[in-house]
Amino acid sequence: MTEIHDPRVEPPYQGDERLLLAAFLDFLRGTIAHKSAGLSEADAHRSVLPSPLMTVAGLLSHLRWVEAYWFDVALRGQPNRAPYSAERPDGEFEIAADLSLERLLADYAEQCAHSREVIAAMGLDDIVTFRGDKLLTPRWVLMHMIEETGRHAGHLDVIRELLDGTTGE
Repeated sequence: MTEIHDPRVEPPYQGDERLLLAAFLDFLRGTIAHKSAGLSEADAHRSVLPSPLMTVAGLLSHLRWVEAYWFDVALRGQPNRAPYSAERPDGEFEIAADLSLERLLADYAEQCAHSREVIAAMGLDDIVTFRGDKLLTPRWVLMHMIEETGRHAGHLDVIRELLDGTTGE
């Protein structure tokens, strides 16, 4: 088996809140890339769990659009460009079937880089109006993204082991 480069950087053991939140989220983002790399196109798009949507490709697409939602739509008030809707709630998973693993990884990396720029321009305690009447802070978004990305990194652990036996960090 070919050795896969691990893009993750260990979070520091010390630092202020912003540094640590960003570092833990980046570590998890790197875990997503690491767990997704090195697969064939067939395996990246193959479902090994009961849900046909739960593939490496589907999770990459989902996480790309989750990043876009929370950093662009929620924090910046931009229009939601995601491929899902009330009529097509799993759209971001469904479109992954037509995208290469290379493209999905690149799109995810590009969105994460953009998300880093958005959060860098804001204070953790800045308040934005969200969903009409709610108030939201960048701190909350970072914490939510750590939870969301970590949960899906766990899904990728299971999927990757079922696909090709790869286990580990």
